[in-house]
Amino acid sequence: MSVNQKEIIEQTRRWLTDVVIGLNLCPFASKPYRADAVRFMCSEATTEQSLLEDLQNELSTLVAAPVEKIETTLLIIPNILQDFYDYNQFLDWGDRLLRREKLEGVIQIASFHPDYCFAGVEPNEAENLTNRSPYPVLHLIREDSLESILEKFPDSHRIPDTNITKMNELCAQDKARLFPYLFGASK
Repeated sequence: MSVNQKEIIEQTRRWLTDVVIGLNLCPFASKPYRADAVRFMCSEATTEQSLLEDLQNELSTLVAAPVEKIETTLLIIPNILQDFYDYNQFLDWGDRLLRREKLEGVIQIASFHPDYCFAGVEPNEAENLTNRSPYPVLHLIREDSLESILEKFPDSHRIPDTNITKMNELCAQDKARLFPYLFGASK
C-alpha cells in the first residue's frame, strides 16, 4: 500500500470516527468499528471499468469473509468520480453488478461523496453533510447485519431527521474541524 493510500484511508477513518461515529449519525457504526470488522479499501482505479472490477473484488471478499472479520467495507475512490453526477451514474452500475452477481438482498451499497446532495435539497444545505466524506466512497453493507440491527433499534426511521438537526446545529468552527476537506482547513 502506497503512502498516499495510507493517508487516504486515514482521512476516511478519521471521517468515520469523528463524523459518522462521533456525531452518532449511524448508531450502528461503532460496534463493527470497535470490533475491527470494517474493511477500508482504497481503489487505484482511474476508469469506471477498473472501478467496477475493484467493486466486484470487494463484494467477493465481503461475502466470503466471516462477519466477525469483515462486517462492512468502505471502498474509497480517490482518482475518479469526483463529479457527483458521474458518481451517481456509477451507482447504477454498482446496482447492476449486485443483480448480476446475485447479491441483491445480500449486500447493499450506501453512498458518500464530498459533494453529496440529496434530491430536492440545495447543495449548500447542512443536511447534505450527513453523506459528505473526504473522497467518493461506496459503503458495502451486509443486509443481514443491517436487518438484525434495525430489529433492535425501533426508532431507526427517526435517524435522518435527527441527523439533519445535528448538521444544522453545527457552528462554523465545528464544520471546519469535522469537514476540513470542505471548509478550508488543509487537506
